[in-house]
Amino acid sequence: MSNKEVKAALKSAREAIRNKEYKEALKHCKAVLKQEKNNYNAWVFIGLAAAELEQPDQAKGAYKKAAELEPNQLLAWQGLANLYEKSNQTDVKGDLADVYQKLLELYESGDKQKWFDVCNKLVELYHQEKKYLEVAETWQKLIQMKQEEGAEKPELHRLWKRMIQLLADSAQNQDNKTAQLLLNAFEEALNSADTVPSEDHQNLYKDFIQCLSKFPHETAKLEKACDDMMALYPTVSYPLEVLCLHFVQSGTLSEEALHCFSKLLEMDSSSGPGIIGFGIKCLQEKKYEEAIKSLTEGLQKVSQCPGAWHYLAEAQMKIHKHRDAVLSCNEALKNLGNPEGPSLQQKDRILQLKAEALIKIADADAAEEAINALEQIVGGSSDPVVLAFRGRAYLNKGLVDQASKISQELLLSHPDLAEAHALEGFIHYSQKKYEQAERSFQNAIERRAETAEYHQYLGLTYWFMSDETKKDKGKTLTHFLKAAKLDSYLGRVFCYLGNYYRDIAGDKSRARGCYRKAFELDGTDEESGTAAVDLSVELGDMDTALSILNEVTEKANAGTAKWAWLHRGLYYLRTGQPSQAVADLQAALRADPKDSNCWESLGEAYLGRGSYATALKSFKKASELNPELVYSIYRAAAVEQILGKYENAIATYQQILEKTEEYVPALKG
Repeated sequence: MSNKEVKAALKSAREAIRNKEYKEALKHCKAVLKQEKNNYNAWVFIGLAAAELEQPDQAKGAYKKAAELEPNQLLAWQGLANLYEKSNQTDVKGDLADVYQKLLELYESGDKQKWFDVCNKLVELYHQEKKYLEVAETWQKLIQMKQEEGAEKPELHRLWKRMIQLLADSAQNQDNKTAQLLLNAFEEALNSADTVPSEDHQNLYKDFIQCLSKFPHETAKLEKACDDMMALYPTVSYPLEVLCLHFVQSGTLSEEALHCFSKLLEMDSSSGPGIIGFGIKCLQEKKYEEAIKSLTEGLQKVSQCPGAWHYLAEAQMKIHKHRDAVLSCNEALKNLGNPEGPSLQQKDRILQLKAEALIKIADADAAEEAINALEQIVGGSSDPVVLAFRGRAYLNKGLVDQASKISQELLLSHPDLAEAHALEGFIHYSQKKYEQAERSFQNAIERRAETAEYHQYLGLTYWFMSDETKKDKGKTLTHFLKAAKLDSYLGRVFCYLGNYYRDIAGDKSRARGCYRKAFELDGTDEESGTAAVDLSVELGDMDTALSILNEVTEKANAGTAKWAWLHRGLYYLRTGQPSQAVADLQAALRADPKDSNCWESLGEAYLGRGSYATALKSFKKASELNPELVYSIYRAAAVEQILGKYENAIATYQQILEKTEEYVPALKG
């Protein structure tokens, strides 16, 4: 076949394709290839015809052959692009991206519009594949081309915004290079905005700040962006809120941070981050109740702030609300997720605080949870303070041998660590080895004198060591007072101070003050509450006694606070108010239905208000629960006598006299 015949065959192939006679076209092309096996156009036409005949593999092979023969000719690449675009197979997307790259190269020096069209397609393809770095680099190249073409500012602004949209959903899991390209797009979009200030520009700034807040290493840029936005939009609280949360989360409590908190609350007194900031300021100033109130309120508005939950847990620990602190630590850990970098260190601090709270709860279940928390701390097995906590958790679980092993190892490896000596002290104290405990707590105090708990336990050691040390003002009292001074929220210390002033010093007034303080700090401390009421009664101050009892009974749930209901019921009984006495004694019995003395008192109250049948039942219940309660049996007989049940009454009196011959009321009855 001559050159002329080759041209004629190719012309026929072209005509056949135009007329959709694809098989005919293939015949012509194959004839050409017999003569010229590297004929570019023949291979391209075969690709085109095979594609139309739905023979994609043959089409692909033909186009690829053509592209190999003439890599800088467009037709084969365009054919491949069309073929891949129509394919439903996912594995061709990588090949399609390569084809688009080649087309961009070929169009770059020629048809700019086609270059932009292909570039858009390539970016869309990368976006579908979540290849965000390639999206960013390709789109940046497109903008660069537009700039070289002399594009106007509004068009460039639109393109930068489009780049932000393309990368927005990837902000959380980007590599550093993609992140930098996204942040650069924000800066370019902000700088190319037409009208400033404007609502669009303001929203773009918000998005930029929100994006920056997701990158822990971009704190300088975040602070600058917030400052710049505040300068442009002084009445908008958003940048200040982000900045405040950033300070909260990073644990930065500089003058600048405190100024931001105050400024935000001035702008918006109901702002969650502002209220959280105020709570942190209160914590710094040791106003713990106020700190807890503000942090709790702020977290109702901004719950996903692990830093704020951590501060709340710290404040709760300061006032010994240990169970609340554990819940706050759990919230902090939940909101941290799976951290890395600085957040990982924060997670370790929260885990340690949680373990400390659980150890202070001091039961076996809490100890087990504390051990689990300590095991999650990175490098915890080599941290002496973490090991000391682990020792205390073992002790709370009753695993004294494990606790002792940790204590001995710590004393050898870290002889100057206060926690090591304290752990030894707690072990000796739990075993009632008070002389050894004394030495250990003294050693701990020598190394860290400002820890209230060490003074508390040294005071307790002296209290239980002997009558002599208990009465020694320079030992027991001195250390309890020192503990109370260092930590005015240690309820148990005030309870023992009350015990000292009542039982040793004989100072009822001061003792009552200590018991009241202990009870105010811990409303579940029945010992202190009862002692405060009893001493108030002894001191003739019924108003104080009643105010304590009223406060407890108002807050009490059904079946709780028996001691308070019983005390108040007995008071009403003594003062001739039987109906109120009945109500309170019934409430006490709901908490403890097997208290025979309470049933006896209830019988007296019913009797006082003339309810003889129920009085009789109450006295009988009391004597059933405790057959030794002769008075209840006698009162039951007396009520039967009043009700005219003489035979029953006589039988009951005789029953008493069989046990107690000289019981005068029964003889009289």
